[in-house]
Amino acid sequence: MQMRFGLNWTDGELAAEAEDAGATGFCTGDFADHDAYLNLAEMARESRDAEVGTAIAYAFARTPYAHATAARQIHRTAPGRVFLGFGSGAHRINRDWFSVPPDRPVGRIKELLSAVRAFLEAENGQTVRFEGDYYDIRADIGAPVLGRLEIPLMLAGFNAGMATAAGEVADGIIGHGLFTSRWWDEVVRPAVATGHSRSSRERGPWRETGWVITSLNDEDPERAILDARRMIAFYLTVKTYDPFVEFHGWQRAVADIREAFAGKDPGAMAAAVSDDMLQAVAVAGTVEDGRKQLASRAGGLPSDLAFLAAPSYLVSRRRQHEYARAGLRLISSLV
Repeated sequence: MQMRFGLNWTDGELAAEAEDAGATGFCTGDFADHDAYLNLAEMARESRDAEVGTAIAYAFARTPYAHATAARQIHRTAPGRVFLGFGSGAHRINRDWFSVPPDRPVGRIKELLSAVRAFLEAENGQTVRFEGDYYDIRADIGAPVLGRLEIPLMLAGFNAGMATAAGEVADGIIGHGLFTSRWWDEVVRPAVATGHSRSSRERGPWRETGWVITSLNDEDPERAILDARRMIAFYLTVKTYDPFVEFHGWQRAVADIREAFAGKDPGAMAAAVSDDMLQAVAVAGTVEDGRKQLASRAGGLPSDLAFLAAPSYLVSRRRQHEYARAGLRLISSLV
């Protein structure tokens, strides 16, 4: 399959320009100031032909019913173009933000996907039924609003356990912006293959997508590189990614990053990100630098669709928009 590129969503203003430049997909996610499904509805309305989806929606912030209902409504605007990507979220986020049980996330998210699928595959007049350890659904909808929908359900699989779960129950995997070529090849893809070997469900073509930290500015490449370093550092403050850190031997740098984060020193956080870390993770500098960096990572990017993701940590909306436009120039040079 030929490599395709898209953007993480900035706003509807760029949609037509992005598709004209060759972008074939848009993704969005959840955080405290933006909702994945509200943004997905905007993407569906503003785009023409591109795939649109969540990458990711917090899985446990909503019930299976809520995920499926949003997907059904947005599908009416963009039939055949919608995918749903789910992430388990960090232990602290589930416990402290959502007030939901944070334990056993792999088992929970496997069941959640099956429960969402039960709602999406239900025909009119059919009781939506799912019974598991975490979800027990008996929904007699009683109105002619259903009908089977084929919407790909994907998992954000960072560590091996979640990547295995994706291979077992999902229609594809969504890679994180931290992913390196080695992490894809030596950890994630073998884990997905293990999940495939355990799966009893029939599935269509496997989808491998993900986002790549992309920070490009021809007028000020050093600022773009600084923003990429800050983004990498911010992600690495999360202990969920410790197996990734240990795999690459970055423990000392990450200890410095976390000390600087605790001291609220973003400059020191960025300084702790080595050149090797930057080159392995991000695409940063000028647009021409970005083109060369992507070429050097051939095979180490998601094989289906890579979303070029502007850094967001301590980056204004205006500058994110500028980075997105630079990403479009990069895409147009590749297609």
